Amino acid sequence: MKCPHCLTEYHDEPSTIPLGNDADGQWAIIRYLCPACKKIVALMANGTVNGSGKGMHIHNIKTSYLARPKSASRPPPPKEVPKEFSEDYIEASMVLADSAKASAALSRRCLQHLLREKASVKHGNLANEIQEAIDSGQLPSFICGAIDAVRNIGNFAAHPIKSQSSGEVVPVEQGEAEWNLDVLDSLFDFYFVQPEQIKKRRDALNIKLSEAGKPNMK
Repeated sequence: MKCPHCLTEYHDEPSTIPLGNDADGQWAIIRYLCPACKKIVALMANGTVNGSGKGMHIHNIKTSYLARPKSASRPPPPKEVPKEFSEDYIEASMVLADSAKASAALSRRCLQHLLREKASVKHGNLANEIQEAIDSGQLPSFICGAIDAVRNIGNFAAHPIKSQSSGEVVPVEQGEAEWNLDVLDSLFDFYFVQPEQIKKRRDALNIKLSEAGKPNMK
């Protein structure tokens, strides 16, 4: 299975800890320990508990959900992403399970900051800044479509506070918070990861050209 903390694939025999019965039946905690990050993964499960001691297990599971962590983690931003952007992204990811509203507010704020710093849009409301970034012609078409969807999914027309005060905690549409984070992933790759990878490849090629007595790439 994949660890929801660190996203590493691992195999571990779980232990079952009975909690008791209620109107829905028997409940137990299914406990794993990730060998990579050394963190406990705990699932709350409702089913039939059999056995005892280390042989105890739960089957015929009707429902189960993560108790620790509350939701699967998203991978952290690539190391190329500056701290001023990665901090909001990480916090938005961490609060997603508890509050999609708070997560979306953080990701909108991060998106606005990113467009101002990297796309050099004029400071205004987020909806206009998104349109300016799209009209600039600097972004690939797939990213233009993705950031435009931030407005459409978020229904900025019905909730103008999302545009005028991007960091406000206001109601969100289904899937809006997750989409905002996906859009930031794409922008991080475009603005930070790809340029750094190209620079590294160019530097490596220049070393080979220098060794061969040829002029470097400009």
